[in-house]
Amino acid sequence: MAEHGFSAGQRVVVTWDRSSSAESLKELVEKVQTAVGAEGHVAVENLDQLLQSAHVESSFDVALLGLVPGSAAVHSTAMLADIARILKPGGRVLLKEPVTSASVTGGSTVRTAARLSSALTLAGLTHVTEVQKQPLTLQEMQAVQRQLGYQDNDLVLLEITGKKPNFEVGSSAQLRLSFAKKLTPAVKPHVDSAAAQLWMLSATDMDDEDVDLVDSDELLDSEDLKKPNPSSLRADVCGEGSKKKQKACKNCTCGLAEELEQEKQLAVPQSSVGTKSACGNCYLGDAFRCASCPYLGMPAFKPGEKILLNQNQLQDA
Repeated sequence: MAEHGFSAGQRVVVTWDRSSSAESLKELVEKVQTAVGAEGHVAVENLDQLLQSAHVESSFDVALLGLVPGSAAVHSTAMLADIARILKPGGRVLLKEPVTSASVTGGSTVRTAARLSSALTLAGLTHVTEVQKQPLTLQEMQAVQRQLGYQDNDLVLLEITGKKPNFEVGSSAQLRLSFAKKLTPAVKPHVDSAAAQLWMLSATDMDDEDVDLVDSDELLDSEDLKKPNPSSLRADVCGEGSKKKQKACKNCTCGLAEELEQEKQLAVPQSSVGTKSACGNCYLGDAFRCASCPYLGMPAFKPGEKILLNQNQLQDA
């Protein structure tokens, strides 16, 4: 087992499945135990019971998956994630698994070498490296096909390694951030004192005869003194400029408030004899009129249009 880089005192977990024999498992465990020495520890775990194991986090230095001769196990993503959990920071994974050399798996449980490498990476392992691909003999090919239910003859045995990062899951570390040195404040440009005096005006200069001041009334001409037309002050969103009639502003200065008030007053039709509408909907037609409306039976009319009622209609109302 020298090729796997074991050292004395290491803790190693070995997984096995039903496709490998007990004799092969025993032989592998003895070799690993000899490599780690009496101070080391070798744990044997059934692959099907791995997720129910009671191993605590960061328990092992090395994990051997599928290294028992004759193994045809396919390691799920959950199994690989649990292996990454029980490994110590910096721990290694040695894995053998039959993979297909085809570019598409066709929905089979057998993965390609690229997908197996991605599965190890998604489990949280780094430095994932393919070590070698071993061709299977005819007997090994048939045995793997029976175990996996695979029909094609494009299987190879891939040996791959991975490493757990040198930190535990959920750990935190302080980041050292380097900030750029603060820039020195810019030096203010020198201002000529004589030039600065040209832009200074004190209260005493108002009475100085040598200082020429411009009369503010001379800044306005006759056009500026004219009262503006309210229609020219109206914004596009007011009245005719918008698709929808807008409400007047709270402090309306364009005349829209007065215009809306006049329209509101004209909306209530007045008759020659002083008849007033109680609801303001008389001009809309009978569908909108009250039961006692004097305009019942009359057609709709424009708001503000003067409607004459004869004496009989007034008496009926």
